[in-house]
Amino acid sequence: MEKSQLYRVDDFGVKNYNYGFIALLSFALFALINISLGYLTFMAETNVEGSPVKTYSDAFWLMLMSSTTIGFGDVYPITLIGRLTVFVMFILGVGILGGAGAIFANKIFGFADTNIKNRELRMQNFQIIRQNDRTYTKLLELEEKMASLLRDAHKPTDIDK
Repeated sequence: MEKSQLYRVDDFGVKNYNYGFIALLSFALFALINISLGYLTFMAETNVEGSPVKTYSDAFWLMLMSSTTIGFGDVYPITLIGRLTVFVMFILGVGILGGAGAIFANKIFGFADTNIKNRELRMQNFQIIRQNDRTYTKLLELEEKMASLLRDAHKPTDIDK
């Protein structure tokens, strides 16, 4: 297993990713980004007149809606810092949630699971090579026996002398 616990390499050199660990890491990162950018937005927006962000929960809600691209419009930033945090959350949130969604879809529905296909093909290739090696060994033994029989056939016998 690789030190970061993200994947392990099997006997055929195929990386098998630890999807549970990656999903947990993704959601922890997602939560951390939501909490911290929500706090930045809260600090930038709460003391500004006309801002719909009144509490930290408003700012956190804004980050969640930005990260999921829903954006109801009930809470929105009006300061430059607030808009930048929403922009950053939009980019990072879509990336993290999209990656987690892709992992989920791949694991649950099995779309294009190339690791399994690669593993099966490598196993088949290994079996074919092993069979070829056994066949090659038997052919060498047969060649030696044939050569021995031919030598014995061409040896002068006591009758020939």
